[in-house]
Amino acid sequence: MQLNTTVGSVAADSSTGRPEGKNGRSRNYPWLVFALAFGLLLADYMSRQVLSAIFPFLKTEWGLSDSKLGSLNSVVALMVGLLTLPLSLLADRWGRVKSLVLMATLWSIATLLCAIASNYQEMLAARFLVGVGEAAYGSVGIAVVLGVFAPRVHAALSGAFMAGGSFGSVLGVAAGGAIAVHLGWRWSFVAMAVAGLLLAALFRVLVTEAKLARHADAPPPQQRLSPTFRAPVSTLFTNPAVLCAYVGGGVQLFAAAVLLAWTPSFFNREYGLAPDKAAVAASGIVLLVGTGMVCCGIITDRIGRRDLSRKWLTAMVYCAISLVFLTLGFSIEHGAAQLILIGIGAFFSGGASGPTAAMVANLTHPSVRASAMGTLTLANSLLGMALGPFLVGLLADHYGLTTALRLAPLAYLVAITALGLGMRLYPAGLRKLATVGPASTQSDPL
Repeated sequence: MQLNTTVGSVAADSSTGRPEGKNGRSRNYPWLVFALAFGLLLADYMSRQVLSAIFPFLKTEWGLSDSKLGSLNSVVALMVGLLTLPLSLLADRWGRVKSLVLMATLWSIATLLCAIASNYQEMLAARFLVGVGEAAYGSVGIAVVLGVFAPRVHAALSGAFMAGGSFGSVLGVAAGGAIAVHLGWRWSFVAMAVAGLLLAALFRVLVTEAKLARHADAPPPQQRLSPTFRAPVSTLFTNPAVLCAYVGGGVQLFAAAVLLAWTPSFFNREYGLAPDKAAVAASGIVLLVGTGMVCCGIITDRIGRRDLSRKWLTAMVYCAISLVFLTLGFSIEHGAAQLILIGIGAFFSGGASGPTAAMVANLTHPSVRASAMGTLTLANSLLGMALGPFLVGLLADHYGLTTALRLAPLAYLVAITALGLGMRLYPAGLRKLATVGPASTQSDPL
């Protein structure tokens, strides 16, 4: 996108990619919003993934099967998938700041309830509430962040924000395992809940709708939408190319979700590590997942700078690399070679997240783009984050955990097929988008 360097008396702020002038705007405020929203995202995934670190404790104390352990993780992702879109639409109307604070408060209180659960049923109910609280945070949070930054930096911000889930998982698993060993597994939940409540209070004090409106980025004249026009919600589902992006983006997270949920148990059972050491080892794998999402997003932006259709191709390449390396990694004997192969596969396991998000943004009208991200989150949850851990838990009960982990990367074959079809349909998808309404032909490519 070519920027107009003559914007009257307003100077461009290179750090945020947005203009700054004498209108009460601060160049630091957008970064404050990003930092607080990112911090809450970390708390979100810490509360979600801390459970993985205490699987060994629950299995011993309550005698749970692997399928029941997997269900405690999957119920959160399932609720996220089911409620993301309706709650995102509600937040757009009720107020995004109030919605985010309410979500964070709910999932933090629900995490406290996990700490006092006395059996599987109570834990499942508490995890259900964690999922309800976390349901729309990702889509609404990124909408708040992108609203105060210029479009030309949206791709990098989106990649970093999405990778925050992996970084939060690392913190949740590592800290949760250490706390569980030294203080007991219930205190792991208490620590995550307190962190979430403190960040929610800080967000409520420092971020307001009025400040967000004052710092909202103003698009250049050729991209301004009619103030009364809003694309129909149905357009989120009537473009075949964007449907392929939803499916490909969701399924490509299947294996990544499995790694997030089951690597602590893998190191505990297969390598004989104590729960806290297994959690630390698994956190390294999870960190690779998040780092890969950021790096693959940067690489994709460079490769697709002149030809956006190449982003589909890079997504398929990332899926293929992860498929090969994870399958090989879980097929050989334990040792350094296995860990290297699994690490490479983990690095690329979520690499297609950035490209698919960029394609969804580029194929949907700006007026419903937040809802489009909510729809992508729904696909990510139902096809990847919820389905992956639960299905691998079922397979582990029958064939063993290592065999289940070896089969999990086969989901990439579905993702590659969907992304390849999306690449073929992409030109027609752009033509269809151009018929939606005012300024649709000027939609911002990420």
